[in-house]
Amino acid sequence: MFPMLTLLSMFYYICLRRRCRSGSRGESLGGRRALVDLGQRSTLPVTVEVEQYAKEVLDFSSHYGSENSMSYTMWNLAGVPNVYPSSGDFTQTAVFRTYGRWWDQCVSSPAQIRRTPPSFHSRDFLELAFEEQVYPTAVEVLETYHPGAVVQILACSLNPFTQNPPADVRWEVLWSGEPTKAMNPQARQFSPTIRPINFPTNLLRLEVNSSMLEYYTELDAVVLRGVRERPILALYKMPMIDISDLSDGEEDLSETGGALCCRSAAADHKHSLGNGYFDKLPYELIQVIISHLAVPDLCRLGQCCKLLQQHCSDPLQYVQLSLQPYWSRLNDASLAHLQPRCTLLQRLNMSWCGNRGAVTAAGFCSFIRSCGMSLVCLELSCCHFLNEMCLEVICATCPRLQELDLSSCDRLQPQAFTHIAKLAHLQRLILYRTKIEHIHNHIFYHESFIEDYDVVVSLLAARCRGLVSLDLWRCRNLSERGLAELVAGCAGLEELDLGWCSSLHSSSGCIQLLCRRLKRLRKLFLTANRTVCDNDLEQLAANCPSLEHLDILGEDINTLTSTFKNAVMINPLWH
Repeated sequence: MFPMLTLLSMFYYICLRRRCRSGSRGESLGGRRALVDLGQRSTLPVTVEVEQYAKEVLDFSSHYGSENSMSYTMWNLAGVPNVYPSSGDFTQTAVFRTYGRWWDQCVSSPAQIRRTPPSFHSRDFLELAFEEQVYPTAVEVLETYHPGAVVQILACSLNPFTQNPPADVRWEVLWSGEPTKAMNPQARQFSPTIRPINFPTNLLRLEVNSSMLEYYTELDAVVLRGVRERPILALYKMPMIDISDLSDGEEDLSETGGALCCRSAAADHKHSLGNGYFDKLPYELIQVIISHLAVPDLCRLGQCCKLLQQHCSDPLQYVQLSLQPYWSRLNDASLAHLQPRCTLLQRLNMSWCGNRGAVTAAGFCSFIRSCGMSLVCLELSCCHFLNEMCLEVICATCPRLQELDLSSCDRLQPQAFTHIAKLAHLQRLILYRTKIEHIHNHIFYHESFIEDYDVVVSLLAARCRGLVSLDLWRCRNLSERGLAELVAGCAGLEELDLGWCSSLHSSSGCIQLLCRRLKRLRKLFLTANRTVCDNDLEQLAANCPSLEHLDILGEDINTLTSTFKNAVMINPLWH
């Protein structure tokens, strides 16, 4: 028995040594790769817990409100609560731009890029800075209406107020979950159990998905609780060592939060004994099998053997590439590793990626020059590294580009957008929350710059007669004359958003004219118009048989109830 115990002790010692080569024994026992039940640990109260509200809203993907207003904007999240514990629809809260599933069913909704992980649920985000860095013990989100949209909470090692930011910026997930719909739409304090992290933070990121909700979710404030000193683990539970994972290699990409990189496997297989039965499988069959892997898994698999390295480097595996789920890990080195594999790239999603210096304009331009010739779809929402040189390279290198998303790239200067006029095949262009003024003779808008929206729609009607979807959200001075020109020139419109266009009045007959001209209409937003009448709904029912989405939020529904019943009788599809 004693020799056996000695042998087991030696084996366990070897396991611990392998785990401890990069740090102390205490760090290895608490490391991410050890299988530890953190729920069975307790911390000693080494200092007083600090409670603080957000000091500043640093970044966000969208909001319901206007850029020059405070109503329904993300900036309402800074400071103490304005509404909580009250419930209801309040303008002093933060509201995102969308809710529900029907946004994904619209004509303007892009198709999902292959290899997007099913565990990636985030649709919007916001980043909040707090006064003091602490080791988080709790995060509380005060939701005042239709809660349940928060799907992930992250903490950053960077102090956003420092004058000398570090080169290495880490993001750690404190909590993650799936989209939910709360049983009660009333206010609540959402405080999930968070994971401990080994660095202090005063920068949090909330990611949301409102697809399960029946109305806009509204957030009032975010509370960060934490301690100034790192908690001491009072009770240790000896970690279980996974005997199938005793390698001295690098940490898993998904666990370290490191860069998204792909290593060459050529140097690791000098003594390879063959590829097993994979050598007997047809090349095409292996390609089909690995096409179901996410991008990091594909990179890992390429390190197994030369055969799989060849398959995982095949450009056909990278025709569509979504890097948005890995925004916290993507950097210039990642793009450089992916560059030789993406020569056939057609659809690329880099939304949210590369901020705070992780991706530089030079690194992005190098990638596009090498991989952009076949691009037809490019999504760059909230990519703050973009500058005029980047847009110039995109427009010069991607002649086939049909879809371009620059939403919330609010740091691009107006003159940078002049290059977009060179994209002759462009079919879909999103410029939400940008500073664009004009593109030579093609006028586009931003509510803070354009004074006459009638000029915008007049040019669209004259030069874009094949237009299918148009979003004129909050074009406050769009007149009945401009709308008449638009519907006369763009009769094929299937989606039209006139939400908060307060200068349009139903009494002028403009809405009824719209209904008679746009026979293919599937989605119509008249949010907060407040002048929609019975005759407008009757014309919609009689002339727009394909209508699926109608938003008349803000109208007096009591006066329209009987008209709704008549409209359903005229158009059975409205049931």
